[in-house]
Amino acid sequence: MQAELNELLVQAENRYLQTEELLGFKSYAETLAQRLKIYEFLRDREVVIFQPIADQIQTQFPQEKQERLEQILQQWILIFRHSAMAMLLNDSKYLQERVIDWLLGLVQAHNSQAIDTQVYQLLNTRLNELLSPKALIFLQPFLEQVKTHLLEPGTQKSTR
Repeated sequence: MQAELNELLVQAENRYLQTEELLGFKSYAETLAQRLKIYEFLRDREVVIFQPIADQIQTQFPQEKQERLEQILQQWILIFRHSAMAMLLNDSKYLQERVIDWLLGLVQAHNSQAIDTQVYQLLNTRLNELLSPKALIFLQPFLEQVKTHLLEPGTQKSTR
């Protein structure tokens, strides 16, 4: 949405915004306060969200080295932070360009898809426990975008 807003600002130099353009801008503005609250909530509770996931991953993958599990969890914290920012900006291109394109190679190279899939599922479960359904509506599309591109075989393609 950020790119779309920039385009609207450029268009506004030459003419007034059309009704359809104005409706998109209104929608973005009306939901910004909600998205800010969700972003702050996620930021302030990152440890509360991820500590149970870290504990469960260690239990579910006892054969894995501690360093590898920590590295995967750190990647998921990065994914989560960028997903939250993409939600705040309402911009899936941000997430694609900043995280997905970069991490796709790492997930494939490190053969960590089973662990990544489990972290994703645990993260979704945790978020369902902590967020209201209304809040999840804002964040879920970005987590689904991660799932589609990083975790589902055969759908790993760039959207550029």
